[in-house]
Amino acid sequence: MTTAVGTNWAGNLAYSATEIARPTSVEALADVLRGASRVRALGTRHSFNRIADTHSTLVSVSALPSVADIFADQRLVRVSAGTRYGDLAAELQAAGWALPNLASLPHISVAGAVATGTHGSGDRVPSLAASVARVEFVTPDGDLHSLKRGDADFEGAVVSLGALGVMVAIDLDIVPSFEIAQTVFEGLPWDGVLADLDAVTALGYSTSMFTTWRDADVVDQLWMKARVDAGGTVPDEVLGARPAPEDRHPLPGVSAVNCTPQQGSAGPWLDRLPHFRMGFQPSNGEELQSEYLVPRRFAVEALGTLRSLAGRISPLLQVCEVRTVASDGLWLSSSYETDAVGLHFTWLPDQPGVEAFLPDLEAALAPFDARPHWGKLFVGRDVGRLYPRWSDFAALRERFDPRGVLRNDWMAELGL
Repeated sequence: MTTAVGTNWAGNLAYSATEIARPTSVEALADVLRGASRVRALGTRHSFNRIADTHSTLVSVSALPSVADIFADQRLVRVSAGTRYGDLAAELQAAGWALPNLASLPHISVAGAVATGTHGSGDRVPSLAASVARVEFVTPDGDLHSLKRGDADFEGAVVSLGALGVMVAIDLDIVPSFEIAQTVFEGLPWDGVLADLDAVTALGYSTSMFTTWRDADVVDQLWMKARVDAGGTVPDEVLGARPAPEDRHPLPGVSAVNCTPQQGSAGPWLDRLPHFRMGFQPSNGEELQSEYLVPRRFAVEALGTLRSLAGRISPLLQVCEVRTVASDGLWLSSSYETDAVGLHFTWLPDQPGVEAFLPDLEAALAPFDARPHWGKLFVGRDVGRLYPRWSDFAALRERFDPRGVLRNDWMAELGL
């Protein structure tokens, strides 16, 4: 079955594919792959570049049979690749289980988030992909492959950019359910934050800082998420900043109705770790996004560089978020073998203006080995040098897809 192609979530990109296939079985998916000249997998369309685009066939796995099988003895859940994190989280919570972390949006699909190295925030919490224990995917020759943690190719096949095959099922690590208390502090001084960044980001199980860069001396908001079962406490103030008197949205002046509960009230992990509620559209889509992850050792210098560029950033910006990610061993993860700090930009929907500025921003961050998020807007293509296993991944891609069926223009520009 095929449907109209359309645009990505933000509407800044119209897909150039001629059709979308929505197979209802793994066998039907294999037929699509064997019969197409070019194929790319399409998730929940929350990418801002052409990573998922192709001139031929897009394939969605959202119509495959839904699976959410919990193996409590192994602390694993097996899910169908098109499952959205918010839907999975609800099933896990009902059974007394949890995922270690979630992204800011629970609306995204497991396969899409994993394949692009998407993450939440937390000094000791790695990316969502690091929770993957097994991947099952169909290659362009129609064969079903399964790789589990410990297999030779596994660490190259998780953050795969959709280059090896189309994922159909994923095993994820789970933990016993836990509660989070979320508090938003307003008006932190950047000087104080940068004097001891580690102390600020370690305040909660997960922390995020938001700023518009309109005032280069002030962090507008600190979102602190404390684990109740770990004895997490909420301080009265952070560097002189007090808790907000009511729930806040990251964007100034926007209603917090679609945001997760704050005010230090404890609640289940799935209702506090994301910034936005599953039942609400988190945005009207009128935005662009970029993100660069720098090794933790460079974070203070990189943030200082952003402060120096505040006057150029703020006219194009809605809000900038600073998050932390623990290291992992996945070859194309932006936190591969390094704890990282993510510098996320939610831009105004001014693509010409943003793309004109990005080369200067990327040049300013280049001394800090900044790795771009694979699903966001970036313009530099010499990124292979930032990944020690880049050539190994290129060889893996060639082995699983020798005909280049899954290769698109975006990948070719990266040298894959």
